[in-house]
Amino acid sequence: MKAKHQSISMPSLSELPGEIKRKKFIKALRRLGFVIDERGGDGSHYKVTWPSTQKSLTIPQKLPKQTLKYVLDEIKEYSNITWEDIKKEF
Repeated sequence: MKAKHQSISMPSLSELPGEIKRKKFIKALRRLGFVIDERGGDGSHYKVTWPSTQKSLTIPQKLPKQTLKYVLDEIKEYSNITWEDIKKEF
């Protein structure tokens, strides 16, 4: 199934919501296989790690669309998981 999503490009800023609740976003990432460390970030940030590569990124408390776009690009690069995959887990 993932092979189908490999050719899908990531959304443009206009296709993203204005802001997304971090709790909802983190739950979706956890369902998709990311390891979430609520203490691994800086204060109010969460550290999420893709297990097979051990690559991680920090999720800030606020996720406006510009930040979300950056985070989604990093997630795609680390795990090949797309915005469409994440939305299905909401």
